Amino acid sequence: MLCDRHTPARDIFYKYYTQVAEWIPYVLCVLILLFCRIGDGVFATSALVLSGLFTQIIKHICNTLRPVTYFDLFMPDVQLPLVEGVKMNYWYSFPSGHTTSFFSLALVASVLITNYLTDHRPDLPHSGLKAQRFFSAAIQMLLFILAALGGYSRIYLSQHFARDVFGGMIIGIGITIVCYVVFIQYKDRKWYNFRLFQKK
Repeated sequence: MLCDRHTPARDIFYKYYTQVAEWIPYVLCVLILLFCRIGDGVFATSALVLSGLFTQIIKHICNTLRPVTYFDLFMPDVQLPLVEGVKMNYWYSFPSGHTTSFFSLALVASVLITNYLTDHRPDLPHSGLKAQRFFSAAIQMLLFILAALGGYSRIYLSQHFARDVFGGMIIGIGITIVCYVVFIQYKDRKWYNFRLFQKK
């Protein structure tokens, strides 16, 4: 099982790391809206809010059992490993909302960081471009790993099945890509590049 590799250190890590998806994405959206281009803030906010909303709609349509409910009803002899202090949920398992937020946030951050590097260093020599591309790829890989850890945290904490996490990942990535395709068309518009706090 994917949730049976418990240690005290992992319990603490996943217990708190999973909470990143509950508030960090929305704090980031506010910061982007305040201090970066309005268009980037609208893109980030749209991606995170719409993917979360879509996930909640599917949750309530499917209304599937969470692991603790499923095993209690159908496999009562199986005792799921639980982490002390984690409030367990019993319904609305598919898809995982936390995983949706993790992957949407990771893709939004990847896009914005890559765009920032490209916009601010457009005239680099060939060797500089190669280093920039390597740096961008390394950041993207790191963000994906962090998102995957967030998704796995939901399985580790016995809050979701693997299918729930996979569904959340697909929604988070899919909705974010759609939002990017929509908003990238306006990147040269004045409103997109407006900043609340303009540099003097």
